[in-house]
Amino acid sequence: MGRRMLAQSHMNRLMLCAALSAACVFCLSAQERGRGEQPHPQGGGRFTPSPAPQHGPPRMNAAPQHVTPPPVEKRFNDQPGHPNIPHVDGNRWVGHEGPPNDPRFHLDHPFPHGQFKGGFGPRHVWHLAGGGPSRFWFNGFYFSVAPFEFDYVADWNWASDPIVLYDDPDHPGWYLAYNERTGTYAHVQYLG
Repeated sequence: MGRRMLAQSHMNRLMLCAALSAACVFCLSAQERGRGEQPHPQGGGRFTPSPAPQHGPPRMNAAPQHVTPPPVEKRFNDQPGHPNIPHVDGNRWVGHEGPPNDPRFHLDHPFPHGQFKGGFGPRHVWHLAGGGPSRFWFNGFYFSVAPFEFDYVADWNWASDPIVLYDDPDHPGWYLAYNERTGTYAHVQYLG
């Protein structure tokens, strides 16, 4: 009777190990499915994000002039399958072609909380650690997304997404936060 119980106990352990292994494989494959091509709530089908660009968008060379705000419905899906959200295509910042003096980005006092000194570009990947569009953080740094761009970040995971920051060369007081998981970006302000 003792050998039989011992054999049954050994079999139970083997089945438990097999079940745990299968669960780990399932979790890892589900995690991998979360990378690469991403569906976007604003349409555009599936889109494979570009790696973080080496640099931010180039400065616009438009002469200052009176600018009317862009139309309510601006289209960003420049190619079939691309999201209708500002995104990066290689090193091309789709959606950052607007005028440098866009009144939506005008700040009477740029950088009211100082300038972000934590590091820019793909060598500095930050992971979101909480919050939402109006106030999010990572590594003790706080930011907020431009209120008129909240829709652009609807699919960001505020607890873990990898973010790369760039200076906005045309709008003093603003930075561009590129989400490596989604391949999209939004204008953000540093809160301190």
